[in-house]
Amino acid sequence: MIEIKNLYKRYHNHHGSNWVLKDINLTIPNGVSVGLIGRNGAGKSTLLRLIAGMDTPERGEVIRHSKVSWPVGLSGGMQGSMTGRQNVKFVARVQGGNDKEIQRVIDFVEDFAEIGDAFDEPVKTYSSGMKSRVSFGLSLAFDFDVYISDEATAVGDRAFKAKAQKIFKEKIGKSSLIMVSHSEGILRDLCESGVYIKDGEAFWFDSIDDAIKMYHDSE
Repeated sequence: MIEIKNLYKRYHNHHGSNWVLKDINLTIPNGVSVGLIGRNGAGKSTLLRLIAGMDTPERGEVIRHSKVSWPVGLSGGMQGSMTGRQNVKFVARVQGGNDKEIQRVIDFVEDFAEIGDAFDEPVKTYSSGMKSRVSFGLSLAFDFDVYISDEATAVGDRAFKAKAQKIFKEKIGKSSLIMVSHSEGILRDLCESGVYIKDGEAFWFDSIDDAIKMYHDSE
């Protein structure tokens, strides 16, 4: 379960500091996959980062009673001078794996990413798509109670997207997912509930279809 209590968030800049999110109160139950819905700039990715613990609220709190992933496919944390294999090995070690577990993670990511010999080349030589493939595989190599995804299934060609969605579905059988996607088809396919975000407020819907309908009716 994830509890979001009296959460406020804004970013200070020279234009002022309007609230991106204000007085958000939500409880996301165990085992329920949720799609975050709203127009561009509504605060979907901001809420996702707050849930993942990658950003801090101005007020309020996010209480995680589950093991929550970092955003799937996030490539910003990789060290450019290290190879893909070295980056993966480092993260697997930090996660507390023994030698056998570390090797399992490396093999999984290498097979999943499908970047060939580039896996042993410095990450700074990778295209953004290659980095995303490695990061995506690394995120899914570990068992979390809740996976966080911001458009992760949009990475790569059609075959890779299908592969990514297949793994998501397999993971959802054991875990849950909180995701942002501009594809309503993907949201309907992977999520059962929805959170509609508008004007800094968040509205919970038990049905993802009801959340999508409210989005269309209100925008």
